[in-house]
Amino acid sequence: MPDPKPTERRKTMGVGVLCGLLAGALWGMVFIVPKLLPAFSPWELAFGRYAAYGLIALAAMLPRLGRIAAKLTRADCLALTRQALAGNLVYYVLLTFAVKLAGVGPASLIIGVLPISVTLLGRRAQDRVPCRKLLLPLALVALGIACINIDLFSAVALAGDGAKALGVTFAVGALACWTWYAIDNARFLQNNPNFSSSEWSALYGLCSGLIAVALAALAYGVFGGRIAHLAAASGGPARDWTYFWCVSALLALGASMIGNNLWNIASRRLPITLSGQMIVFETLFALLYGFIHDHRWPRPLEFCAIALLVSGVAWAVGAHAAQAQEPPH
Repeated sequence: MPDPKPTERRKTMGVGVLCGLLAGALWGMVFIVPKLLPAFSPWELAFGRYAAYGLIALAAMLPRLGRIAAKLTRADCLALTRQALAGNLVYYVLLTFAVKLAGVGPASLIIGVLPISVTLLGRRAQDRVPCRKLLLPLALVALGIACINIDLFSAVALAGDGAKALGVTFAVGALACWTWYAIDNARFLQNNPNFSSSEWSALYGLCSGLIAVALAALAYGVFGGRIAHLAAASGGPARDWTYFWCVSALLALGASMIGNNLWNIASRRLPITLSGQMIVFETLFALLYGFIHDHRWPRPLEFCAIALLVSGVAWAVGAHAAQAQEPPH
């Protein structure tokens, strides 16, 4: 009688890959929001998104709030706080500055290094797939990222634009934040099965919302008058607050609530060496949304980069699927 475990592992992996892809499709939206709301600062965009996320998360978990809260430990609260800061607030502020200063393309493609950084830094000795089997897939991902950045970084260098260079620096900071978050979150979820993926996503959202409101209140108390003066003196586009809250709520529901829930499912079902590869879908969808926003087709180098990224991830998935066929040693 055949061993059912390889089949179960493949099924588990397939669900994890699908959830990772869908999470990337939703997360790709965050790169477009600064372009949709150019009159608002990165701090305001972060506050709007995570305040809305906190309210939606609270509404979702309200019927079972008591039961979920009873399971919380001090370690859970510390994990939620550090992950909300690194993976949500600090990451999104840095990303928004990067998009505003350098553009959607450079920001999304620097964040596109995540599959490599998460895979290499998140490895453990007991991982089933040896690192040598992932070198070529990772090389394809790296080549794709390098391919697309040749044009982008050449333009930055030739223009001598300090703002774009600063935007690139912010994008690198966002990359570091989310690399750490992805590894910490995946390991915490795999080692702590007390909460379902939806429960952890709701708690994560509530914690992010509380921190965002607290920081906003502190900032307004210290800098309130100066902020109001700068907003009034700004010669930029009109600040449509109704549109701001509509976009923030959609982003909170789609990219944060649903996207994070899908990512938590993927993190539980996939080894970090594979879940890291799934982040490439965020880059691909961010590029797609950027092309739609800019009303243009990808340039040849961008086509090559997309093909290389997809090929690298498909190769990594194949390596893990083949390894899942083998019994554990």
